[in-house]
Amino acid sequence: MTEAPKGRRAEYAAATRAAIIDAARLLFARHGYFATKIEDIAVEARVAPATVYAVAGGKQGLIRTLVDLWSEAPIVAQTLSRQATLTDPDEILRNTAATVRAMRETYGDIIRLMLSTAPHHTEVAEALRLATKRYRDAVEVVAVRLRDVGGLRAGMDVAEATDILWFYFGYSGYFTLLDDNGWTFERSERWLVDQATTALRAEPATAGPVAGVTGRSGRS
Repeated sequence: MTEAPKGRRAEYAAATRAAIIDAARLLFARHGYFATKIEDIAVEARVAPATVYAVAGGKQGLIRTLVDLWSEAPIVAQTLSRQATLTDPDEILRNTAATVRAMRETYGDIIRLMLSTAPHHTEVAEALRLATKRYRDAVEVVAVRLRDVGGLRAGMDVAEATDILWFYFGYSGYFTLLDDNGWTFERSERWLVDQATTALRAEPATAGPVAGVTGRSGRS
């Protein structure tokens, strides 16, 4: 007889916490971290301001929760687990691009919030640093798998491959194509896969003489 009330209390606590997190995420995206007040979150979540502190740790606790929600999303582990079974480098890159796209579609608001807030807030900057490490660590796992299946050009090591993958699939790739160029997710995904494939596998062009340029002696 005593278990039912306890169960209901747990359900209520979980629902309250979820409502607060959802409210904070909505308001942070709409107004920014600094302009959003605890009172605003409380009104949106239909709780008392004290409850926001007690349940979610205030704004700083909420920002950490949102970072974990994004950077520890189950899809990341699921993708890396699947890639461990793949042997086709093209399929690995397509799978990587699809996962990054899914993450950006689902958590893009949180990523934008962190990138815009971190330069002005020490604790948010630290949270972003930890999230970025998780992100790059996952990208490095992809680079290792590409190396293992022969998906890198001769002479390219994992560190260089990780840097190249980060260039295309890190923070700026999708945001630049979507926001600055106005591309769709689908077009962006295809382009990123094509460009990353070329960068990882094509032999670098050999620099030749440039027309109209002479040597130091002045003789061509």
